[in-house]
Amino acid sequence: MYYVIVNPASKSGQGCAIWNRLRQIFEEREIPYNVLFTKGTGHVTRAVAKLTAPDDSGRKKLPIKLIILGGDGTMNEALQGIHDFSKVLLGYIPTGSSNDLARDLQLPKDPAVILQTILEGKYVRSMDLGLLTYTDVSEESAMPGDIHASSQRFFAVSSGIGFDAAVCEEANSSRFKKLLNKLKLGKLTYLAVALRQLIAAKSVSCDIYLDDDKSPIHIKRFLFTAFMIHKYEGGGFRFCPMADALDGKLDLCVVGSLPKPVILAALPTAYFGKHYMFSAISHYTAKKVAFHASHPLWVHTDGEVYKRSASITVSCLPQKIRLMM
Repeated sequence: MYYVIVNPASKSGQGCAIWNRLRQIFEEREIPYNVLFTKGTGHVTRAVAKLTAPDDSGRKKLPIKLIILGGDGTMNEALQGIHDFSKVLLGYIPTGSSNDLARDLQLPKDPAVILQTILEGKYVRSMDLGLLTYTDVSEESAMPGDIHASSQRFFAVSSGIGFDAAVCEEANSSRFKKLLNKLKLGKLTYLAVALRQLIAAKSVSCDIYLDDDKSPIHIKRFLFTAFMIHKYEGGGFRFCPMADALDGKLDLCVVGSLPKPVILAALPTAYFGKHYMFSAISHYTAKKVAFHASHPLWVHTDGEVYKRSASITVSCLPQKIRLMM
């Protein structure tokens, strides 16, 4: 039995059409499946939590085979609901706007080809998983009623605090995003928001503690810090081109004090992983990072933004996910 979660709004509303094509593969091969269509924020997490909850009766056949048809955000929501990662095999068919996980995994473009590979079941790849812990939370939440939600969130691709998370938060709530997505111009939303956020960015300092180091990396003025499991973020930015999802470590891209005109010049170079030529942009690796900012800032996990925080801890859980590929 395969459990398939479909985000019908993904791929500019083409999620259902893509699923209808893939459903025929299940039926032609007489492979049993159960499909669930997402219905707003939190629905996927609740459904996966119910599906993967311990079953004392032993009726559930393990491992549970769960296929996500959606974007990085849909995958992120699914991760939050998994009770025991050792008892779940994940499949991922990317139909989002960023698809950074698929980009790093070098998945085929054709969803049918990906599904056929999953169903063949020849290869399972273990992959690191990120864990974000809010150690300080402001009263402002990007999700209504979410202020009392879990203090921890998993992420498959990346987490970030500061500028990149602020761009995600504003873009996700933009009324123009859906329209531009339909016109296949969704990235213009992020470009416009990024420019506005850059102009409005305020001076914030931070201290970063890597692993067991007692002396922090102090940055008097910083723009953002990205904590990466994979190489890409934000629809193809290679913020950490050296990241390896199998090494048990986080890769950090820390952007410090740069004049705003220089930042505008630096951002495009990140598409090619060349941004470290700028002296105020630094790379670090660690298994665990404690981050403290002078003011609460938006925080994202795989582009999903829930809360502001001035203090977070980010950890790498080695080879926690098992992917059917």
